[in-house]
Amino acid sequence: MAESMCRALRDGSLEGELAPALTIRDSVHSPFGLDVFNHVLIQHSSNILAGKSQSRGLVLVAFSRSPSFYVNLLESRGVNLESPRKWFQILDCYTDPLGWKDQLMRCGKISNISQEASTSTVSLCKDVRDVDKLFSSIIELGKGLIGEGKGRFSVAMDLVSEILRHTSMPLAASLLSNLRSHDQISCTFWLLHLDLHEIRETAAFEYMSSMVATLEPMSNSTNGPRVDSENLPLLEQSYRKGKLSVRFKRRNGRVRLMSEFFHVEQSGINFTSVSSEDIIINQGLSPKVQFNLQLSEKEQIDRANVILPFEHQGNGKPIQIYDGRRSLADVKDDTAPASTLKSQMAGDSGKGEIIYFRDSDDEMPDSDEDPDDDLDI
Repeated sequence: MAESMCRALRDGSLEGELAPALTIRDSVHSPFGLDVFNHVLIQHSSNILAGKSQSRGLVLVAFSRSPSFYVNLLESRGVNLESPRKWFQILDCYTDPLGWKDQLMRCGKISNISQEASTSTVSLCKDVRDVDKLFSSIIELGKGLIGEGKGRFSVAMDLVSEILRHTSMPLAASLLSNLRSHDQISCTFWLLHLDLHEIRETAAFEYMSSMVATLEPMSNSTNGPRVDSENLPLLEQSYRKGKLSVRFKRRNGRVRLMSEFFHVEQSGINFTSVSSEDIIINQGLSPKVQFNLQLSEKEQIDRANVILPFEHQGNGKPIQIYDGRRSLADVKDDTAPASTLKSQMAGDSGKGEIIYFRDSDDEMPDSDEDPDDDLDI
């Protein structure tokens, strides 16, 4: 399922459509969103280098980690950042997000801001509150990677929760919406901490995403038995496990929900498929209403015993079904008296039966009427 996310980002967008967007959501109960983000970042970078992706470059907007963290991460996983083709850029919103260090440097209180900002791979952003300038910086870096033409590039944000610390929700939503609708952006993905935002804010990010990945702990119970110190290694192993549920929004409007188990190790995050959870997931998709949507066992038996008027029973007797086209006078010989019908129904009480009588012989059958007779055509 994690591969399905990476495949959707790799394929990019069609002409005239919004770029695919992935929201990775974690919480304090399962705080491994950065591990999933790093996994997607590494896979997407490898696809770009191998020429398998629609994107020809990647712009990483770093809010929660320094640029050196991501450079070391990609190099440790075998991603070549020194390739002849320039394909990777980092917009540093971590070192000096509000420009305070720049002001201190101008006053002579510090010598320099950061050695990382001088490298060719990193560009420094000094005011994340200016959303328009932030958007322009991302587009400028992306165009520098793909050059002039119809090429596309990807955008990754390690934590959009940092944007909401300094700007309003409408401005943050406008930034993400403009990125998705830009004709040179192939896809975008970001990380979101659920515990830091209200429901309406998380719902807005979810609405703007074509894929929503949510990290859940293995057990939601918080009032379980106390764990002895001898079992702490076991507890730590269980804590680093969880379930990743991803909701895919199709182009035709359909929604697909998939789940996988994950296990965070020192070497990275591993995913294992979930097979026995499919029934539970489908049941969880049923809407919560005040009436029962399922039939009980007795109701199912009663429904199966109902004899429909146009159903061939095959009990060996002549099949005589009143179809509404003949007069009751024509079939009076075939119709038993009411007392006989009652006795037959009493003798076979285990089955239901539907009996239809026309109101009068003068009544014309509905199927013989022309519904357009009253129209002057």
